[in-house]
Amino acid sequence: MGVSRPERVSLHDAAERLGVHYMTVYHYVRTGRLPAQRHGATWSVALDDLEALRARAPGGRARPAVPRPSRLADRLVAGDEGGAWRVVEDAMASGRDPAAVHTEIVVPALRQIGDRWARGELSIADEHRASVIAARLVGRLGPRFARRGRHRGTVVLGAVAGERHALPGAILADLLRGRGFEVLDLGVDTPAASFVETAHTADRLVAVLVGATSTGHDAALREVVELLHEAGTGARVLVGGRAVDDLEAARRLGADAWSGASAADALAAVERLAREPASGA
Repeated sequence: MGVSRPERVSLHDAAERLGVHYMTVYHYVRTGRLPAQRHGATWSVALDDLEALRARAPGGRARPAVPRPSRLADRLVAGDEGGAWRVVEDAMASGRDPAAVHTEIVVPALRQIGDRWARGELSIADEHRASVIAARLVGRLGPRFARRGRHRGTVVLGAVAGERHALPGAILADLLRGRGFEVLDLGVDTPAASFVETAHTADRLVAVLVGATSTGHDAALREVVELLHEAGTGARVLVGGRAVDDLEAARRLGADAWSGASAADALAAVERLAREPASGA
């Protein structure tokens, strides 16, 4: 309620709304069943015309649409980078901003792939192929998060030594940049000393976020937290990721706070810190 919808949508989005293949919608356009406008190499259709077409279908109903996260997950597993990017493009053409693409489409798709791998439905090769293409998509989206002007402060983030999952940190870095923060992203498998060195050089440091997705990294997390506190960086240190269950677990590791289990949680935690006085850690 109260959220405006786009008056026109792409043919890919029209296909999703109707629950049919893209080429079916393209055929509707070429045969005159569905009015469309051409913009360079792309076509768009009015939602009113789309709903009129739906009403003319037998029973007035189309097949249920496949949700975008599921469509993206299928394209990633299939190794179809072009098809995966079309899912992203269609989402943005339908009104999703890059942050919503990350949190509402890319992250759920990756979670689906992880769950399918855990159930034995996908091989390690499937999971690796999907991860490589997902990283390429995230890389293409990254420049869209850049903001001009003075930044709101700096966030240092990285995954501890031994942690190999890079996508959660890359997505979080994008979301933070989109909110106006300067991000110093150390990536995965980061030595504890690198967190300290980077925190010392940061301009208007808001927090250091230390993450782990897989279990078994408690000792590495604790080492980073202790070293940051001992080095007197003045940084508020947050730990999180799927391997850290809650605030109590974060406190046991010596952290000042828990950044949550997801990129969206971590973004909210940084926003809270940015609104507090420095002494409020």
